Amino acid sequence: MNTIDTETLRDWQLQGRKFFLVDTLPEQSFARGHLPGAINIVSDDILQRAPDVLPDRNAPVVVYCASAACKRAGYTQVHHFVGGKKIWVGAGLPLA
Repeated sequence: MNTIDTETLRDWQLQGRKFFLVDTLPEQSFARGHLPGAINIVSDDILQRAPDVLPDRNAPVVVYCASAACKRAGYTQVHHFVGGKKIWVGAGLPLA
């Protein structure tokens, strides 16, 4: 599994790079704050919801909180953002 660090993820966002950013925490946690541009797919629902929400299986996908399920769903460019929201906020970056 590929990993991605905070600096690289932020660079991708600022460059306007095309990728899916997926927060797999429960809906309530997502509502309290998430990385800008993230979509919420609870980890237990990834296999069922990913095909509808993430239509391009070859597009880069950055997942925080659980990433193995995206690989099992057939996505070829899955990156795990290690540290998630805690590291993001700790770097002084905002939540949406």
